[in-house]
Amino acid sequence: MIFIDQMANELNLAVTPKRIISLVPSQTELLFDLGLRDEVVGITKFCIHPNEWFLSKAKVGGTKTIDFEKIKQLGPDLIIGNKEENDQKQIEELMKHYPVWMSDINTLKHAFDMITRIGMMVDKNFEAINLKLKIEAEFKNLELRSQPTKIINVAYFIWRNPIMAAGNNTFINEMLQKSGFQNVFASVDYDRYPIVSSEQLKHLNPQIIFLSSEPYPFQEKHFQEFKLICPNAKVILVDGEMFSWYGSRLLQAPQYFSQLFEETEKKGIM
Repeated sequence: MIFIDQMANELNLAVTPKRIISLVPSQTELLFDLGLRDEVVGITKFCIHPNEWFLSKAKVGGTKTIDFEKIKQLGPDLIIGNKEENDQKQIEELMKHYPVWMSDINTLKHAFDMITRIGMMVDKNFEAINLKLKIEAEFKNLELRSQPTKIINVAYFIWRNPIMAAGNNTFINEMLQKSGFQNVFASVDYDRYPIVSSEQLKHLNPQIIFLSSEPYPFQEKHFQEFKLICPNAKVILVDGEMFSWYGSRLLQAPQYFSQLFEETEKKGIM
C-alpha cells in the first residue's frame, strides 16, 4: 500500500510494519498508546514516556544524533520522524535505506492528521480515530472552561543563553491560544523561535512569563532573571510536554491548561 506523509513523501509498504523505530518522543508515546508493544523495536534516548519502553527498548541515539549502525542492526521496516525535531540530512540518509514517514506539525489539526495517518499505516485505525475523538472532546471542553474576560499577554520561553521564545506558526503558540492566552511573540515580525533581547521583552511587557520544563530545564531558580526584566510579570514554570507533545499526550493537555488558567486567576491576573 502507498502512504503519504505530512511532507508529501510517498511510502510503499508491502505489509503492515512489524519493526518500527520512532525518532520523536511524543510520537513514541503515541505508538505505545496505539498498542504497538512488540512492533516498536527502537526509540531515542529522549523518548522517556512510557518509562517501561525507556528502560527496555533499544536506543538509536538522539533526535538529531542518530546512530546509523544501531538502526542497521535493528533492521526496521518503518522509521517515523518529524521535520522540526530531526536533522534533515540524517533523515535523507535514512530514506536511502528504509521507509521513513515524516510528520510536520504546527497546529492541532496537523496533530490529528498525524495520529490518524499513522494509525492507518500501522493497522491501528480504530484506536487512532478513537483517540482523536477523545482529544477533540477534551479541547472542546477546554474552550468552554477557558474564556478570558480580557486579553492575557504571555511570553513562553524554551531556552536560556540565548533566551529563546515560542513564536508564530508553532505548535506551542497554538496551545497557548487554545488555553486562552495571547502570545506576545505571535506576530509575523518574529521568527518561529526568536532569540529575545532583554530590551525586546521589556518593551513587550507580558503579564505572564511561562518558563518551560523542556527543552531547556527551567526551574524556579531562574525566575529572578526574568523578574529583573519584567518586574510586574507573573513568572510560572510550566510543563513543556503539555505544550509541545503532539501525540497521545494531548489527551492530558486540556485539563492541565484548565488548571493553569485557574492558577492565573488566583494570582489576580484576570
